[in-house]
Amino acid sequence: MNRIGAAFAEGLIAFAATNIDDIIILLLFFSQVDANFRRQHIVFGQYLGFTVIILASLPGFFGGLIVPRSWMGLLGILPIAIGVKQLANPEKETVQVQTVTNELEHSGSNNSIISFLASIFSPQTYKVAAVAVANGGDNISVYIPLFAGNQLVSLSVILSVFFLMVGIWCAIAYLLTSYPTIAYVLARYGQPIVPFVLIGLGLFIMYERGTFGLIFSGRT
Repeated sequence: MNRIGAAFAEGLIAFAATNIDDIIILLLFFSQVDANFRRQHIVFGQYLGFTVIILASLPGFFGGLIVPRSWMGLLGILPIAIGVKQLANPEKETVQVQTVTNELEHSGSNNSIISFLASIFSPQTYKVAAVAVANGGDNISVYIPLFAGNQLVSLSVILSVFFLMVGIWCAIAYLLTSYPTIAYVLARYGQPIVPFVLIGLGLFIMYERGTFGLIFSGRT
């Protein structure tokens, strides 16, 4: 697997593994959509919060410019540890999902720019962003080792996948508000597989960075 392909796979797996719970939170947000709390507040807020998480994770990339790649792969132990912890202490969540019944009012074209800017600077947007950041502790623990040891091109691929998936995640959550049964199944059975995905991701990071060779042979 070439570097770009590996980066794409890592980005996809890491995002899915660390954002299963975000689907549930987004479902709850979209179920509360009304004239004051709109879809664009949720989307902009999610992107804003995720950007903060990415910025907090970038030290892993810059550290990888100094520390040998095989040593940076040792950070793969972090997602493994998170996965093991979640297996040892599973959290049971009860999620209630409501169907969206309120439709947004479509503003005229003359007010579209003003509406767009107002959505970005709305307190509702920052509320969603704050929830995304508060829920992103494990994300940072996974993204730091993911970024470490990657070249700039690979990092660009991973970040592109991440920001594309944020939009897809928002779209999926909004669509699922019309199907509460599907949302319940996702909440009930999606979370238990996350620890195994995190452990697999950590092992893949260590393998792709050549860390197992460092451990077993003592060579960098």
